[in-house]
Amino acid sequence: MGKQTAGRDNLCDFAPKFAELNDDVLFGEVWSREDMLSLKTRSIVTITALISKGIVDHSLQYHLETAKKNGVTRTEMAEILTHLAFYAGWPNAWAAFRIAKEVYIDECSREEHGGFFGQGELNVNFSQYFVGNSYLKPLTNPKETILIANVTFEPGCRNYWHIHHASKGGGQILLCVDGEGWYQEEGKQAQSLTPGDVVTIPAGVKHWHGAKANCWFSHLAVEVPGENTSNEWLEPVTDDIYNSLSE
Repeated sequence: MGKQTAGRDNLCDFAPKFAELNDDVLFGEVWSREDMLSLKTRSIVTITALISKGIVDHSLQYHLETAKKNGVTRTEMAEILTHLAFYAGWPNAWAAFRIAKEVYIDECSREEHGGFFGQGELNVNFSQYFVGNSYLKPLTNPKETILIANVTFEPGCRNYWHIHHASKGGGQILLCVDGEGWYQEEGKQAQSLTPGDVVTIPAGVKHWHGAKANCWFSHLAVEVPGENTSNEWLEPVTDDIYNSLSE
């Protein structure tokens, strides 16, 4: 979390100790304890406390904006405020919604998918290997650890047949997190996928995966470490093959 200066900016002359406690302790020491509680969770706890006390002024707006920066999606925020309405009061929730709509105004025109991890951005770098639109949200830095990314497919979208190559190890693991999709290896029946399903793809196996025709689908793609790894993109999954799949 960025360095907080609101206390000193507004109260340095009038209440210097309060300003110090606000900037250095609350927003310094407490909020920085991310090993104990994530920034996203702290944001949710904070807005819950404020709304429960009927505080729906600029401080709530600040913490709603912070919650958005800390990864609370529009869909999650709407559900949080709806849940709070039954415990903190309907008028308080209405007041909070008015502020939240302004904070999330840039996202109100876009329906969110991707489950808990979020939809991410249009997967333009690999669009030539997909039928339909897919979205990518990297969750790790591959320069520091293994690559994990949330991949979201619009209804009917699927990637081309492809093979993960490696001289040792390698392959990929899919962890299904939202919607319904398909996974198929060459010469085998397609496998229906729903949240909680796990697919282990060994190196050297020709396969494809994607969404069902009438449903969005998201999975985490985990790149398995190996030696001399590469990815070979092959032909598209034809409409005849895709449309022949049964639910």
